[in-house]
Amino acid sequence: MIDPAKVDVIAPNFKRRLSGVTATIVRLVPLQAKSIGIVALGPGLPEHVPQLSWWQVLTMSRSGPNGPRVWHARRNTEMIAGLLLRTLLRKRLKLIFTSASQRKHTWITKALIRKMDAVVATSKKTAAYLKCVPTVIMHGIDTESFCPPDNKAEVKRKLGLPDGVLIGCYGRIRHQKGTDVFVDAMIEVCQRGADVYGVVMGRATEKHALFERGLRQKIEAAGLAERILFCPEVQVHEMPEWYQALDLFVAPQRWEGFGLTPLEAMACAVPVVATRVGAFEELIVEGKTGRLVDTGSPEQIANAVFDLLAAGEAEQFGQAGLERALAQFRLSDEADNLVEIYRNCPPVNTGVQRRAS
Repeated sequence: MIDPAKVDVIAPNFKRRLSGVTATIVRLVPLQAKSIGIVALGPGLPEHVPQLSWWQVLTMSRSGPNGPRVWHARRNTEMIAGLLLRTLLRKRLKLIFTSASQRKHTWITKALIRKMDAVVATSKKTAAYLKCVPTVIMHGIDTESFCPPDNKAEVKRKLGLPDGVLIGCYGRIRHQKGTDVFVDAMIEVCQRGADVYGVVMGRATEKHALFERGLRQKIEAAGLAERILFCPEVQVHEMPEWYQALDLFVAPQRWEGFGLTPLEAMACAVPVVATRVGAFEELIVEGKTGRLVDTGSPEQIANAVFDLLAAGEAEQFGQAGLERALAQFRLSDEADNLVEIYRNCPPVNTGVQRRAS
């Protein structure tokens, strides 16, 4: 049972449906709770995440055990809620906003950001869209769970996957994620390579069911239904094995806020071919940990895949990616950097914002 009087930080999550923001909170808050009194607030959160109810937040003391509490928002609605708590209920709150967006902000978002006491950007590319000067803290991953396998062939057998060169594309199945680009690229790759297989892992919501059906029909028409496989979405804790089984990972997104999948692959020593969107250009070192290609180009993806496989560089690139993930993208580092922001956030209403790193 959490004592509201001991809470220093509140991380609201106002979206019930699973999203990147929700996944970030679920990963970070339990880890941060080891070093600071932090809780989440919102619907549908797993039981293992420290959390309070709205009633507890509304009735808790105005100040925390160490002065003003931190309200860490990641959406407009959460920034608005923090401002209302501070102005109407006189809660002593330091307001922090994390931006992952890589597009021009609306007037209301700009107005809300100006009210924040500190702003965090998840990449340098994201920071460029902000009018203020944020702190750049990139996402990290759990490198203990996402790690190279002892025996890749054994993992493939366990998952019932073919014992050939496996090329994966994981995430929601939709146009924005470029699943169709991956399928088109893999049709070309499979037609040119006898021992290569494609694996699509993810879920298509009802809105995108027709899109998925069209991809499956295209694969069947090409006679590759046994070479380009659609696997059902699995639980989060099962995902590391699905990366460990791969020989190459493709991130074909047309648009992305940040994009964790290349990092998850790199941490499993899997080389990556990715489009130049989201934070991918900051995650992947071209020609060392993977290849970067233009969006919407199956030809460029197919060529990059063949280049890596033909040159025998996949293992070398995978090892370089693993070293980069361990050195710069640990989840524990992201958690620690945010805790430092919480503890050193400027006094309420100063308008002072930390400089980008």
